[in-house]
Amino acid sequence: MSGHGTIERRPSRRTAAVHPLPGPPAKGPARGTGRGRGKRLSRLLSNSLVQGALILVALVWITPLAGLLISSMRSEGDNASDGWWTALADPSRLSLDNYGALLKDSGIAAAFGNTVLISVPTTALVVALASLAGYAFAWLEFPGRDAVFLVVVGLLVVPVQIGLLPVAKLFGAVGLFGTVAGVILFHVAYGLPFAIFLLRNYFAEIPREMLEAARMDGGSEWRIFSRLVLPLGRPAIASLAIFQFLWVWNDMLVALLFADSGSQPLTVALQSQMRQFGSNIGVLAPGAFLSLVVPLIVFFAFQRHFVQGVMAGSVK
Repeated sequence: MSGHGTIERRPSRRTAAVHPLPGPPAKGPARGTGRGRGKRLSRLLSNSLVQGALILVALVWITPLAGLLISSMRSEGDNASDGWWTALADPSRLSLDNYGALLKDSGIAAAFGNTVLISVPTTALVVALASLAGYAFAWLEFPGRDAVFLVVVGLLVVPVQIGLLPVAKLFGAVGLFGTVAGVILFHVAYGLPFAIFLLRNYFAEIPREMLEAARMDGGSEWRIFSRLVLPLGRPAIASLAIFQFLWVWNDMLVALLFADSGSQPLTVALQSQMRQFGSNIGVLAPGAFLSLVVPLIVFFAFQRHFVQGVMAGSVK
């Protein structure tokens, strides 16, 4: 009863249960978020048409590789008479004699060793220096940090051809021209800008709270870098290592200009063989496949890390 003699009506429990008060909508994966994009990407890749297209692309990519492998195991007469696909009808005619003759060639064997000697140290130096510089640009405060990083980014647009002549003169003055060390230094110098840019942007995505918590626990900058940043940045570091190794392994321009006959890699040795013997497929096919199989092994060995590095940041 109210003061005016009327009865105040209150909602019963049954009414409140049937007609609940409006509240915030239930939370779920919003459209456009990383989880939603990941689900849509998974559904797209599970589509049979997409899988068929990917299989077709893989077959198109593998066919030249298979042709090169089969041609490298055929005799020069067979390669001159018909196509490589005819060997599929009679595989008994395939042999490894071409590889044996190629490896017995001291020039090719030395060139293969020079390629390894150039590619491995270059990749290791670029990854190590870029990791340190990327962490410094991302999380360390020092005067002129942003200006220096802008200079590094600006170096990305400088073509390799512009630096060939001045660097050649510099190497000639200091005695590095025509040596393996000169080729390594050139590749390191021109590989660092992109490597620093890539790793700095990746390291900058690490949550600041993790680094501050490590500093509050008494961790030094080196300990934070080696125990926290490097493990978290492993996908990007592995992707960078794969790209850098492939670039250096397949390079011919820099090695053609900066390496002499005693320090030339496999690409330059094969080019000289082609110039000397013309279209000698018995020499070029096994040499080309030998230079191709090592990057394939490296790629498939680090494939999992490479995919993680490519997909980093696309799905949260």
